[in-house]
Amino acid sequence: MERSRIVVLDFGSQYAHLIAKRLRMMGYYSEIALPSVSVDSIADAKGIIMSGGPASVYESNIPEFNEAILDMDVPILGLCYGHQLMATSYGGKVGKADVGEFGIAHLEKTDAGKSSPIFNGVSETTLVWMSHQDAVLQIGEGFEVIGKTKDCPFAALQDLEKKRFSLQCHCEVKDTPEGNKIFENFALFCGMTKNWDEDTVLSHILEGIKTDAKDKNVLLFLSGGVDSTVAFALLNKALGQDRVLGLHIDNGFMRKNESHKVAELYKAHGFTNFIVEDASESFLKAVYHLTDPQKKRMAVGENFINVRNEVVARQKLDEDKWMLAQGTLYPDIIESGGTKNSKVIKTHHNRVDGIQKLIEKGLVIEPLKDLYKDEVRRIGKKLGLEDELVMRHPFPGPGLSINVLCSDGKMSETDKQDFEKAQKEIESIKLDMFCEHCSQDLIKTVLPVRSVGVQGDFRTYRFPAVLTFGKEENGMFHLPKKWEKLEAASSRITNSAQYINRCIIKLWQNPSITDADFALQEAYCDKARLDQTREADNIMLTTLHANGWYNKIFQHLTINLPYASSKDRCSIVLRPLCSEDVMTARFAHLPQEDLMQIVKDIAQLGFADAIFFDLSNKPPATFGWE
Repeated sequence: MERSRIVVLDFGSQYAHLIAKRLRMMGYYSEIALPSVSVDSIADAKGIIMSGGPASVYESNIPEFNEAILDMDVPILGLCYGHQLMATSYGGKVGKADVGEFGIAHLEKTDAGKSSPIFNGVSETTLVWMSHQDAVLQIGEGFEVIGKTKDCPFAALQDLEKKRFSLQCHCEVKDTPEGNKIFENFALFCGMTKNWDEDTVLSHILEGIKTDAKDKNVLLFLSGGVDSTVAFALLNKALGQDRVLGLHIDNGFMRKNESHKVAELYKAHGFTNFIVEDASESFLKAVYHLTDPQKKRMAVGENFINVRNEVVARQKLDEDKWMLAQGTLYPDIIESGGTKNSKVIKTHHNRVDGIQKLIEKGLVIEPLKDLYKDEVRRIGKKLGLEDELVMRHPFPGPGLSINVLCSDGKMSETDKQDFEKAQKEIESIKLDMFCEHCSQDLIKTVLPVRSVGVQGDFRTYRFPAVLTFGKEENGMFHLPKKWEKLEAASSRITNSAQYINRCIIKLWQNPSITDADFALQEAYCDKARLDQTREADNIMLTTLHANGWYNKIFQHLTINLPYASSKDRCSIVLRPLCSEDVMTARFAHLPQEDLMQIVKDIAQLGFADAIFFDLSNKPPATFGWE
């Protein structure tokens, strides 16, 4: 049966599939297509959405676009890159903006916008999420301005005669609260009726598993996280427990007592078809002395394949009768550069060479590969999984290894030069949002440790800015009462700086040392540093459970930095985040009294020289530091 649809053209944005997901969640069937798709193949589309992307429309190496699509007599909505492409396609101009926008902005309707069908029911001034350096400098012929922000005068455009709309913001992310309303308006303008639901999604996944598996059995990597657990339940439902084997590998990168807890939870749910393999020694050896985060991820991923092969041999499983399954989500694929126009943000362990070779041979099943985390949780609940399994914080296959930053203790000449530039940048940025007392005590610095970020759909590898307010007692520092002011300061810094992609606040420093005692240390991902991270992480998670905040946040990461007074010590960064879909996130505004008690408890462990809290949203920073 033919189904009415909206087609999303994927120009490589991290968020392209999130557009389709949003529409589906609202009940409107949507599909992804390449921007080079033929008009004939999408002739039945009720409407078209052009996604964002990492390219600049004025560059030579940009995604191939079939311009004949713009001749179709259907409504078209452009977002971010799509907004800019729409402008240039109709005679407008695009270039570098005077001020880039990354994160929250306020979109204000113009007089024309107040009667625009795309803004029907949308607030006069609405919160939107921006991630761009380029901007429309001159609008296309026939278009009018329907929305603007402080730094983007042509933030929303329309040509009603052509049925064309475009917005610089990302309507598809949770941090554009009225984004769904805009999509709803577009779907109605396209003449769509609701034709998609969760039961249909589940049915498609189960049928897909049966088709992909054929007569083969399936071995699944079970990290114990939400994704692999739901994938395990789906495989069992589609194929039966006798054709599925779950393999939980204790890689030495687990949280405190994690592998034991995972096994007990699976047994309690009735899963009997899984085994636990202690391979911690081989994984620690695989990452020994690696400092590059990408190489570390790849080493972990390749070692999963090695361990899988050893288990297959030991269990005497016939290779010709077994496939590999993974709990891969779409964000994993996007951030690994897994679509034609997307850029690599980070290399996921489930996209290393060994896995790719199996995928090419048709020997990998990934039942969740088109879904996002919130969809996976809903599917898990539909399958009857308990909250203890589906509401656990995400925990990737590489585990804590990606939370332990590594260094040989030296900075390259390039790093030194960039670090000096980052220091000059932070000194020049004015932060006037704090009270007079806080402003007087504020010290702005930069840590000599690079971390991963994502800005304008590109991977960045830059330094974190540090905000330090007045000292109090026992090494504690003042924490301003209003999280909103700290968030505003963080956004201003990362929007203004070229060599900074995070902002953190110092909450405690070892009172027995001075700032001059801190240095970049030679430190690697070994058991000692992993144990440090486990203990600090356990204090944080235990408190979040106790005060009812565990289920209010999406994920917490405890980061171990090789920045301290000696090799055996470290700095700790706390990174709790609120998110719906991993693609965007805001740092959690935790109760400050609880947070400061957590800091005191971690300080008592005796191995940290400083404790920080990450004030960065995504973008410009990723969840982890890598």
